[in-house]
Amino acid sequence: MFPRFICLMRYDRFAPLVFFWSSIGIAGVVQGQSELKLDSSQQTPGHSQNVLLVTLDGLRWQEVFRGVDSRLITTDAGVKDIDAIQRRFVAEGTSARREKLMPFLWNTVATGGVIYGDPEDGSRVVVSNREHFSYPGYSEILCGFADSKIDSNAKQYNENVTVLEWLNGQSPLAGHVASFCSWDVFPYIINDKRSGVLVNAGWVPVAETVAKGSRAELQQIDQLANEIPHLWPGVRYDYFTYLAAETYLRVQRPRVLYVSLGETDDWAHEGRYDLYLDAARRNDDYIRRLWETLQSIPEYRDKTTLIVTTDHGRGDNRDEWKSHSKSIAGCDAIWIAAMGPNIDAASPRAVEVTQSQVAATVAAVLGYDFKQSNSKVADRLPCVK
Repeated sequence: MFPRFICLMRYDRFAPLVFFWSSIGIAGVVQGQSELKLDSSQQTPGHSQNVLLVTLDGLRWQEVFRGVDSRLITTDAGVKDIDAIQRRFVAEGTSARREKLMPFLWNTVATGGVIYGDPEDGSRVVVSNREHFSYPGYSEILCGFADSKIDSNAKQYNENVTVLEWLNGQSPLAGHVASFCSWDVFPYIINDKRSGVLVNAGWVPVAETVAKGSRAELQQIDQLANEIPHLWPGVRYDYFTYLAAETYLRVQRPRVLYVSLGETDDWAHEGRYDLYLDAARRNDDYIRRLWETLQSIPEYRDKTTLIVTTDHGRGDNRDEWKSHSKSIAGCDAIWIAAMGPNIDAASPRAVEVTQSQVAATVAAVLGYDFKQSNSKVADRLPCVK
């Protein structure tokens, strides 16, 4: 994403409200609700029954694989408290640094699954679209191919069918596909008018979007969201996206859940490397919490595949890290991680894969062939059993 404007308001002035709400939690959401049972009667044996797809907007492979970039712990990169950032994220050795930044990704996902995109492993993940920014990237992730006609972030309905829409058209999954996104362009990317997929995005109140069963709890989330300053009018804070997704997960039990988090990109555009790191660390923890919620529910435990990726790369110097485009070298390089019953953790990493392979992978782990829908769709990732 590109920021609509630059605001000088400090995020940390209202952050305590968010952390306070976090301490309250969402216990009791499922009280009094009927539980939606997952119908596995038409499920291909040996495949996952559910998928959680998460994207972290514009999170560089450099931080994912190497941890904090010491070149950017400077006031020029917007770091307000250099000592604090060093204490939190600097460590001896690459493995220790990246685990400090994203402990769940490295201690759980990478050990139990695969992660592509580390040059040190001879691994490369590239985007196929030529633009190297968000709408083209998300369309490629979800549709399985790059569309040259998509060359802006304008709010125009995607003519292409996403894997979310296609899976929602399969009878066992119909009505059990949902998405919660921080960026308000996602209703257009997923084409909510045509697809029938539930899309809650931006600052749209969650309680107005989701099923009535969880409305009272979600209204509390909406109330808090209305009380704090909105730094970006088109991007809500990832904490609210996470909360809405987890609440919906507990109550409605979707088979396919897509969660798109956006703050990493927006803080980078603001030139705040410290808050970019904070956002990456929080996002990693939100994924951990979602995964632990899944493992606490019998219908999901050991029956769910997790896929995590990003929509584009960024520049690799003290200026260009803030942005991304086809004119900035390296923005085509990204990363993909996956873990679940159908993911072969022993699969070779020293390969080149593309962003466009995510869509077919989402379908394949559920036992479906998304390539049947369109010959342009790329093959699934090689790690799929």
